[in-house]
Amino acid sequence: MYEDLLTRLAADLVAGGPTSDVLRGHESDPGPSALALRLVGGLHRLVLDGTASALAPFYPTVGGRWEGDAAWPLVLDVLREHRDALAAGLGSAPQTNDVGRSAALLGGLMHVLEAHPLPVRLWEVGCSAGLNLRFDAWDYRFDGGAWGVPDSPVRLDDCWRGRTPPLRDTVDVVERVGVDLAPVDVSTPDGRLRLMSYVWPDQADRVARLRAALEVAAEMPVDLVAGSAGDAVDELDVERGVVTVLWHSTFWQYLAPAERDRLAARVAEIGAHATPEAPFAHLRLEPVRLDGGFENLVELTTWPGGVGRVLGESAAHGVPTTWE
Repeated sequence: MYEDLLTRLAADLVAGGPTSDVLRGHESDPGPSALALRLVGGLHRLVLDGTASALAPFYPTVGGRWEGDAAWPLVLDVLREHRDALAAGLGSAPQTNDVGRSAALLGGLMHVLEAHPLPVRLWEVGCSAGLNLRFDAWDYRFDGGAWGVPDSPVRLDDCWRGRTPPLRDTVDVVERVGVDLAPVDVSTPDGRLRLMSYVWPDQADRVARLRAALEVAAEMPVDLVAGSAGDAVDELDVERGVVTVLWHSTFWQYLAPAERDRLAARVAEIGAHATPEAPFAHLRLEPVRLDGGFENLVELTTWPGGVGRVLGESAAHGVPTTWE
């Protein structure tokens, strides 16, 4: 659906149509800002909240089916009629918070615990609504096994391929903290709508995962902090008797270069403080440019020692993750 819609929007932009009016002022936005997804997310939100009801017959999330030729004239109407609302939405990064990424993060965490079998102090930067902080409330299924909560409404089928991570029966999480510039409060209708608007409407598995995760999140609160990743990590340090884990997924691209450098420097400082009794791990699932394209790598660095390695590769939204 989005391949077709974005192709049409791109052609309309070049032709100086309504798309160009909505995007005015963003012509030099870098690719990593995901400007295209901000725009289609704004359109999706207008469909979900009923503002653009004429498009409902074409959006699967509200029972429709995409038919580009029939939908396109109506998309142009929405771009014209709701230009200001759509333009305002471009200022916010996409907040998909896809819980499929928990598959990669959980597997990486199992490698951490293999080396440091301790209670976990878990911090996530760029956490969005913090859904992945509830990773141990999901049901993970893979060839030859399963992990997690068998009756969870969130079920990740075929989540792992390749070498299975070193599984433990349970993970003892003693602290969960999420940090985001604009944390999404999923206890509110607006927060739930915001997350749903950024899921691609015809990707039924992702839509179902999110709806199920919102059910779980309503019963499992976590601490969310509004602020920059750099400020937050300045407050983080190791603690004796626990393994401190900092993780993030599809987040790095949204940081300014100076903020990336600041965060990387602070991570190294925390690592320098680590001891066998107070270890530290930096776990990330991020797109990395390789051979002219991108691969979503699961990478882990642990301290003491500062040893880094690639654990595997993931699909863009986490499932499946293939382990090395």
